[in-house]
Amino acid sequence: MIKPVLKMGDPRLLERAAPVVQFDTPELHALVQDMEETMRAKNGAGIAAPQIGISQQVVIFGVGFNPRYLDAEEVPYTVLINPVLEPIGTEMEEGWEGCLSVPGMRGVVPRYAKLRYQGYDQFGNPIDRTVTGFHARVVQHETDHLMGILTRCASATCATSASTKSFFPASRSSTNDQAGCSSRTSSASSRTTCLESCNASPVTRKLSSARSPSVLIFAV
Repeated sequence: MIKPVLKMGDPRLLERAAPVVQFDTPELHALVQDMEETMRAKNGAGIAAPQIGISQQVVIFGVGFNPRYLDAEEVPYTVLINPVLEPIGTEMEEGWEGCLSVPGMRGVVPRYAKLRYQGYDQFGNPIDRTVTGFHARVVQHETDHLMGILTRCASATCATSASTKSFFPASRSSTNDQAGCSSRTSSASSRTTCLESCNASPVTRKLSSARSPSVLIFAV
């Protein structure tokens, strides 16, 4: 079932999600199905359970042909539960990102260029991958939602952002577009306050996991 996507300003988006403790249950399968249908209906590259109001450590992502990301590399469809992210090296890459919870805008966000992620699928099968590029970016973006981080900016002033309609006309979708957090939009007369969680300095955060006693999420 396609679910409404929570939008910026909803306090549920700023909560830390709880780990999943039971796998391969009817409730978990229904959640994953709802997330997939919602993501595809919105042309999203991924979605996290908190974005549809479910505070659990569940994300899904996958990119084939996507009218919102015409130049993006393919990312296999993945259900990732109780994720663990480990950066490999210190190289960072800046890239435009959007968020279904902040429609109509995108922002430039620095992410680790290469990382290893681990977790489980909805059946409890382990996942362990080392990825780079857009795949790594999508994983980092979606797992931010599990920590109550809605968006991240490219600089401490959160100044690097753009209206999707103005800067990305080829994305073909404005009403369902994703967005980045910013203190400025493409219009000088239109400004928005950046969330407190939009932090450009490096941080290390922990998420508790049912099967991993210390789940580390490294991000910037």
